[in-house]
Amino acid sequence: GRFSRAFSISKAMPISSDCALLVIDAQNGFMPGGGLPVAQGDAIVPVINRMAPLFENAVLTQDWHPASHVSFAANHPGRQPFDVIELPYGPQVLWPTHCVQGTPDAALHPQLHVPQAQLILRKGCRPQVDSYSAFTEADRAATTGLAAWLHARGIRHLYLCGLATDYCVAWSALDARAAGFAVTVVEDACRAIDLNGSLARAWADMKAAGVQRASSQSLLAG
Repeated sequence: GRFSRAFSISKAMPISSDCALLVIDAQNGFMPGGGLPVAQGDAIVPVINRMAPLFENAVLTQDWHPASHVSFAANHPGRQPFDVIELPYGPQVLWPTHCVQGTPDAALHPQLHVPQAQLILRKGCRPQVDSYSAFTEADRAATTGLAAWLHARGIRHLYLCGLATDYCVAWSALDARAAGFAVTVVEDACRAIDLNGSLARAWADMKAAGVQRASSQSLLAG
């Protein structure tokens, strides 16, 4: 009947409506040629585009830094990118200048296609505090309001993808668990920076917090 025809059009069953896809920082700045390029970062875009239609709920995040941001090595004379300094909230990696507000570097990748996204959350906007996580800034005090927004919509399970696995994706996954969500990281829809063993550390932390791992193929297979 009508139902079997409807389902045969879509290869996979849609993901339950209490789930949301959280696309972390799929921006030009983290793609090859960007200010802080992640190796093969652009390879995630077609993967995200293939699985995005399974979700009726989606949120995109954007790193959105003022040019004066404290995390930029260029703002610390005598310092190099990837040096670590101490800030009032703890150690801070100094990054190449990236994702400056309003620049093409900060724009979402032009091929990213998640038209149903209800929210674009911009983070790292405060000059003196970095923000890897979509939920809590690096001072671990200021929240972005995302957890409350998702709870208000009845979302219980988050599927994370984006850049980079070992920084903004991992920190967001850990904070999502702390905020009471079930969390699955879609591994092939992420890429890592992997600075000084940061990727292995991030996966160990995520596993300890109860974060699940999946592949986009497993979601598409229903």
